[in-house]
Amino acid sequence: MLKVVGASYGRTGTTSVRLALETLGLGPCHYMRELFTSPAHAEEWLRVAEGGEPDWKRLLDGFASTIAWPAACYWRELAAAFPEAKVLLIVRDPASWYASMRRTLYRTRPAEAGPGTSVRDQVIEKIVWQGTFSGRFEDRDHAIGVYLAHLDEVRKAVPSGRLVEFEPSRGWEPLCAALGVDVPDVPFPTANTTDEYLRRAEQAGVLPPR
Repeated sequence: MLKVVGASYGRTGTTSVRLALETLGLGPCHYMRELFTSPAHAEEWLRVAEGGEPDWKRLLDGFASTIAWPAACYWRELAAAFPEAKVLLIVRDPASWYASMRRTLYRTRPAEAGPGTSVRDQVIEKIVWQGTFSGRFEDRDHAIGVYLAHLDEVRKAVPSGRLVEFEPSRGWEPLCAALGVDVPDVPFPTANTTDEYLRRAEQAGVLPPR
């Protein structure tokens, strides 16, 4: 049963916060990697992305939290399906966020998303690039406008007692206080920086070496 619904866009520190949630006992945490590790799971997300009626409790069975895409695109539905869950909104400077997105996720996006594209990439294309950004992510002002509008929408829709707005640079204390859990005696995680992402993409042959 979900205890935390992630409403945050990718490249806002979601990997670090995912590790933090799992450290706090709020895992497993669902994130985009699930599309890569389970073809059946990716197929189900594709059905949702194409307008199919989701069974959220079945789709997210076994997860205690979600973070980033694809689930973040359905934060309203998930908040309704799991009314006891907190809604987590991670914030990042818009210009820094866009620069990171452009250098990482958008750069490794398949050139074309056609019939031969993997299911996971079809999900990401439909939900993120076409759904969230209307195929206009390269328009910096448009993309940042979408990001800022999303932050405002979540803040207005979620009651203050349920919304957990968080900046990873602030560390454990505000996150743990909002979630009602003890502060662990370990450093707050830092993971998946832009350089780390690019290095993995180069090693996987997705990007040429710098």
